Amino acid sequence: MRKLYAFVSLVALVSIALAARGLADDQKDVGVNIGAKVPDFSLQDQNGKGVSLHDFFGKVVVLEWTNPNCPIVQRHYAAKTMLTLYSQYQDKGVAWLAVNSSDFATNDSDKQWATDQNIPYPVLNDASGATGHAYHATNTPNMYIVGTDGTLLYQGAIDNDPHDDLTSGKINYVHQALDEILSGKSVSVPQTKPYGCSVKYKD
Repeated sequence: MRKLYAFVSLVALVSIALAARGLADDQKDVGVNIGAKVPDFSLQDQNGKGVSLHDFFGKVVVLEWTNPNCPIVQRHYAAKTMLTLYSQYQDKGVAWLAVNSSDFATNDSDKQWATDQNIPYPVLNDASGATGHAYHATNTPNMYIVGTDGTLLYQGAIDNDPHDDLTSGKINYVHQALDEILSGKSVSVPQTKPYGCSVKYKD
């Protein structure tokens, strides 16, 4: 009887240990690994309206970390890089959210930026940096693509032309990934190194 009790106790302890390990692994995976569920968030857009990521569940979502003062971001908006992509995919079940994690971001400054650039999608105020840190966003621009089930399908650079000097062989990674996702294919290049300005976090 004592042996049986000892065996049951051992099994219980092993089960608890495995469950704890699985929970820790799940928490470790959230938000930073391809295929992991991304963190949810709720932020205000440039008009003061609350926007939550879970509002777009069932859609592919592009997250664009931005900073209106960053020369690389300015370069891409002058070239209409983001706006062209948004226009190409807005009628294909793809949502686009820009996130400004700069410590100086305000709804008013985001609204001015959106007005100046004719941005039709939300520019979200993350001045606290909480969402940026949750996603480990390091640069502006830093791009993420979230699948219809809330998993991360791509993260990294907008393209392979950090110095804007490629005359051939230019690849827009977000364009490429979205085409693959919408065609039911796996993303061939799911992760790249982002380039641009560092995110100007509060801390």
